[in-house]
Amino acid sequence: MELNTNNQLTLLMDLLDEHHSDCCGSVSEYQQITRLVKSLMQNNSIPDQQLHTLLPEIYHYGKNGESSRDIEAHITANNKQLAAWIDAIQQTNLS
Repeated sequence: MELNTNNQLTLLMDLLDEHHSDCCGSVSEYQQITRLVKSLMQNNSIPDQQLHTLLPEIYHYGKNGESSRDIEAHITANNKQLAAWIDAIQQTNLS
């Protein structure tokens, strides 16, 4: 089953929110983040320009997290960005 744009954004927001609130994650979650963002960027289906410009940052967060030796430190270092990304996704009309 293929996820539509709204499903992908909701899943991405859930993953980022979990990292932000719990300060923990896994390599598979980072891989999922990079797959979701890559798909969203390739489809060019994000109507919100602000969010569209943030997708490369989120992608790099996921890629760097995949290879991080200390996932908790990686999340902590990106905590402010996580909050901003979550807010940007929430501002997008997820209908």
